[in-house]
Amino acid sequence: MVPDTTTSPRTGRQELLTALGEIEQRVLWLSAATIDHANRVRPNPTGLKVGGHQASCASMVSIMTTLWFHALTADDRVSVKPHASPALHAVNHLLGELPAEALTTLRSFGGLQSYPSRTKDPDPVDYSTGSVGIGATAPIWGALARRYVEGRFPGAGTGRQYALLGDAELDEGACWEAVQDPMVAGLGEVVWIVDLNRQSLDRVVPALSAERLAGMFEAAGWQVLTLKYGEQLTELFSRPGGEALRTRLDTMGNPEYQRLLRCTPAELRDRLPGTGSTREPLERLVATLDDDALHSAVRNLGGHDLGALLDAYAAIDDTRPTVILAYTVKGRGLHSEGHPQNHSSLLTRDQLADLATRTGADPDDPWRPLPDGAAARLCAERAEELRRPPVGRIAPPPVPTDFGRTPGGTGTTQQAFGRALLDLSRSAPEAAARVVTVSPDVSSSTNLGGWLNKVGVWSPAERVDWFADDAETILHWRENPTGQHVELGIAETNLVGLLGELGATWSRWGQPLLPIGIMYDPFVNRALEPWQFGIYAGGQSLLVGTPSGVTLAPEGGAHQSITTPSLGLEQPGCTTWEPAFAQDAEWCVLAALSLLGRPDGGSAYLRLSTRPVDQSLAAVPADPAARERRRRQAVAGAYGLRRAEGTPDVTLAAMGAMVPEALAAADRLASLGVAADVVCVTSPGLLFRATQARRGLDDAPQWVLDQAFPAERAAPLVTLLDGHPHTLAFLGTVHNTPVTPLGVTHFGQSGALDEVYRHHGIDTESVVRAALDLTHRP
Repeated sequence: MVPDTTTSPRTGRQELLTALGEIEQRVLWLSAATIDHANRVRPNPTGLKVGGHQASCASMVSIMTTLWFHALTADDRVSVKPHASPALHAVNHLLGELPAEALTTLRSFGGLQSYPSRTKDPDPVDYSTGSVGIGATAPIWGALARRYVEGRFPGAGTGRQYALLGDAELDEGACWEAVQDPMVAGLGEVVWIVDLNRQSLDRVVPALSAERLAGMFEAAGWQVLTLKYGEQLTELFSRPGGEALRTRLDTMGNPEYQRLLRCTPAELRDRLPGTGSTREPLERLVATLDDDALHSAVRNLGGHDLGALLDAYAAIDDTRPTVILAYTVKGRGLHSEGHPQNHSSLLTRDQLADLATRTGADPDDPWRPLPDGAAARLCAERAEELRRPPVGRIAPPPVPTDFGRTPGGTGTTQQAFGRALLDLSRSAPEAAARVVTVSPDVSSSTNLGGWLNKVGVWSPAERVDWFADDAETILHWRENPTGQHVELGIAETNLVGLLGELGATWSRWGQPLLPIGIMYDPFVNRALEPWQFGIYAGGQSLLVGTPSGVTLAPEGGAHQSITTPSLGLEQPGCTTWEPAFAQDAEWCVLAALSLLGRPDGGSAYLRLSTRPVDQSLAAVPADPAARERRRRQAVAGAYGLRRAEGTPDVTLAAMGAMVPEALAAADRLASLGVAADVVCVTSPGLLFRATQARRGLDDAPQWVLDQAFPAERAAPLVTLLDGHPHTLAFLGTVHNTPVTPLGVTHFGQSGALDEVYRHHGIDTESVVRAALDLTHRP
């Protein structure tokens, strides 16, 4: 709970506000000085702009000061808007979490990151931010992840999840997708504080309406607290002419108000009264104010009033999410305050010196500690109160590598995925208990039905399943706090946002989860940015894209994913697999799960298909040693599926659903006297890393290249996949052989599978033609 703000166990309210005011000025100075040092003091041989956002920090210092130095508890977590990164580092410095010399390293190699980073910054950062809107929504999913962990593996505790965001971030649709998701309305620990400075990068936003924003939040069930005016303006409203002043400010457009911030006192006396009915009473009111009072009053907004901020924190309703709309001035306290182009402007030397004078700092000793007194004592006391004990991490339970059975008949890799989850619950119940699946309303269509029937759906409270006694109901929707599946609305960005936070519980609270997100593969692109940002922030998870590719022929071109295999290859911190057979799918799922919840672990992307394939084509060895050799190769990236007698004339390297076409092409080529090896590629990313390692550019294992593509069998290469052909084109560099990459390069259309394959040139005929061209056969 937030401490009482009327009195304090340390001191009375006024003494508290005085100490906070001194800290606020020091945070303003340190953030500005940190950016100035990066741009003007630290050597910069290249002359390239370093950057930083002094104005964006300045609008947040009051909010951050009151939050860290009074309201936060050690259990709370805070996401800080990207451009206020230097202000966060200033706060951490005053709390003793960052040495002064670190403030000189902003945006330097190995130093403080441009934007807050959980994994790269040396001081405490609760949420990585930097991509607009994603940092704002992360605490929502962090709150849900904490509740999930606490309900199953106690120890995550309580605590609010704050997001400090700029008003321009609310332009991002991801924010509103998260705000209105049905899962969010009951998360009372979520608090958003909007830095309502009414500016974007280029301009003052003319039509931003806090009333409209408030209505949107209220409609989603959020508590809305609006801090528009500070104590000084509120007092002026009670004087003669005060109502006219309120009316004038309430009806004034954002650009006109911002222009007042750039006026001299004499200009203010002329401009503020306006030209309408408010002019005469306002002129009389303004005449009672001296220049300093007038200058101070016009910028006395609620987001800079320390007392109003403390009262707002105390008024938070912990039964529902809360948004605090805090009116602020961008660049407040700087010479650039309120200017429409102050977004990345830097103070001049003289302006910085003036700021030092006004904030009690020393430009020649910019990192000088606060003098002994109430502010320094408050910093020390809060440092002790906010100190978190080290996280005691629990190792995730072992995941088996093989269930020991071989799928037969005809099946799909999507079906194999669903069976693997059920087999895991039987073979390794401790590991299965850590699995949590997430999907955006596609559970039944992605073969999760059996898993859901077994483990149930997670909900903060138990809900009645009114169809439990319906004989025709196959998918049983049992919602309770012990369920292991989280169902969100149809918003892929929400899914991967939650996935990233579920994948970070091992590092936040020491409790590892094995989170799996399932979505239609064509929509992975929609979720790509928040997914990769979750990986950057240390969230480890398995993303399953299914169904995929032009194997969705009847669905048409819009639903035929083309680029996802390449994206999986290119994503740092992620291993991608696209298995061809059910056995490979099982092995890859287990390998992916074994990577999760570990300091040395990582995320994975599994691309699956609904194309039925004859499982006998996999030719899984019966001998246990040979079977294990095949498993290791499949998990490592590729294996030789068929070897021609003697030296091959051509190698066909195929991935996923296209392997049957490669095998059929090899048979056709053999009848033409062309010997073809067939290699089944399961992970282009792992193979690429292996090729890089051969060049000394990576530390990945290389043995899989020797086993899948032995040098003595090097031959011209045809690569084939249901995706963009460049994904596998690099395989020609393994032995510097000619290569013809086949795949999908343009939007498709509806049709039968053979028609669509022929349209894209990935059918058996196309593979045979490519091989004959490479081998110069007639």
